Amino acid sequence: MSREYKTPKQVIYVCTGDKCKKRGGKEAGKAFRELCKSYGLKNDVEIIKTDCTDRCKLAPVVCIQPQNQWLYEVSEYKVQNIFQQYILNAQQNENPI
Repeated sequence: MSREYKTPKQVIYVCTGDKCKKRGGKEAGKAFRELCKSYGLKNDVEIIKTDCTDRCKLAPVVCIQPQNQWLYEVSEYKVQNIFQQYILNAQQNENPI
């Protein structure tokens, strides 16, 4: 029996190439995962680690889809604000009260 795959509404690509990893990309990815879990968005938002995006001078790099937002120098400390701005606000706009 196979499980049904539900396409996520949003995807966060986190670069984990050498420079990004050294500058906190791995920790940023973990922080995004923890936020998705704590807000109950594991089925709506997928976090994907990518290889080098060739933007090493701007490391760590994150891309949020479908908004096509490329964010640079994303430290673990910036993740909460980014999550609020691009993920939670998008979820709220999709499901107005």
